[in-house]
Amino acid sequence: MLSFLMFLIFLIPLCFLGEGWWLVHSLLFVLSFFFLFTFPYFTDWCSVGSVFGCDCISYGLILLSFWICVLMILASESILRFIYFPGLFLSFVTLLTIMLFCTFSSVNLFSFYLFFESSLIPTVFIILGWGYQPERLQAGIYLLFYTLLASLPMLVGIFYVYDFLSSTSFLMLGSAEFVNVFLYFCLIFAFLVSMPMFLVHLWLPSAHVEAPVSGSMILAGVLLKLGGYGLLRISSSLLGNFNLGFIWISISLVGGVLVSLVCMCQTDLKSLIAYSSVAHMGIVIGGIMTMNYWGVCGSFTLMIAHGLCSSGLFCLANISYERLGSRSLLIGRGLLGLMPSMSFWWFLLSACNMAAPPSLNLLGELSLLNSLVSWSWLSMGTLMVLSFFSAAYTLYLFSYSQHGSYYSGVYSCSLGYSREFLLMFLHWFPLNLFIVSGDFVMLWL
Repeated sequence: MLSFLMFLIFLIPLCFLGEGWWLVHSLLFVLSFFFLFTFPYFTDWCSVGSVFGCDCISYGLILLSFWICVLMILASESILRFIYFPGLFLSFVTLLTIMLFCTFSSVNLFSFYLFFESSLIPTVFIILGWGYQPERLQAGIYLLFYTLLASLPMLVGIFYVYDFLSSTSFLMLGSAEFVNVFLYFCLIFAFLVSMPMFLVHLWLPSAHVEAPVSGSMILAGVLLKLGGYGLLRISSSLLGNFNLGFIWISISLVGGVLVSLVCMCQTDLKSLIAYSSVAHMGIVIGGIMTMNYWGVCGSFTLMIAHGLCSSGLFCLANISYERLGSRSLLIGRGLLGLMPSMSFWWFLLSACNMAAPPSLNLLGELSLLNSLVSWSWLSMGTLMVLSFFSAAYTLYLFSYSQHGSYYSGVYSCSLGYSREFLLMFLHWFPLNLFIVSGDFVMLWL
């Protein structure tokens, strides 16, 4: 694990070289394949030290982090073209990759907390430095205050755990079981805000709308998964408070339906995709809180699938934004006549977003539906409505943006660069390839 960390640290000086952009991009791309082939299939911890280690959950999410960070650099080529501090941007992306790697490979709850909070710093700098509107300052403050205020009780909870066990190691936490309502709320609230759960989700749409494409990709692709990862790690210790799970399941499922209705009213492309993330994460929270096998494995599967799918949709929104100068669906309609080859990717990723086969989303959503219905058959009605509206707002997004006559103020533009087609392929291909290897995401527990 330390070899990968040192590799990432020594990438930072390369960011400031004259031709460092594509060099760093290529090295990160190679690193993600090295990581893919270094660790064989395993179900328990391996390469465990006093600080870092890796098991199947962290392996999948570290791989996702590397992949999304590579695609962030590929999507942000306009920063290099217009010489908008490309070296500084690359260094922040590399620093964020290091923070995410350390977060997911931590074997200690306290070091996990430190890296979990530290990963916000490069993200906020990316939003503030390369965002589009002056409102990005407000979005950055929203992001910081929501997550930091929710994390303070978690720090108190970690100190309580240390006082009780004299250790905060995940390996020790797995063998302990706490029956303490105060500790339960302290530990999980930070993760619920980070995911985000309905009612504490208001920071997410504003952060997405104001962030550059790279900020949106890393937010949707990886940072939302930090909350789910934390819940998966500590859930075994909090089984004593299992009976309180119905609170979060109810809020998440009803909230998912309400957020889906909000999606149907959106005219901003990025805002619609951001709200759809809240709806998808609602099902993930529900699956984790059922505490059964299908729910836990399904939530991990959907986190990986959603990371690739929503990141790809944000890339497509940015591609149309770079040409039209607007994110509005009223102006960005009729793209089928303007960019027909890009409409193919709109269709493929929209199909994945509504969990059509053969995407990994289908496997995740089926197992989550299974777990929630087995937890309580009363959730069946809510899940039916949620599934219907999930397909409805995705169809609304695709049909409204691609069909109809295009806006008369649009001047002629490129149909799409090979870089953009490669970017879309690298999102879509793993998303549909991993369903062939479903055992990796479903048989790790």
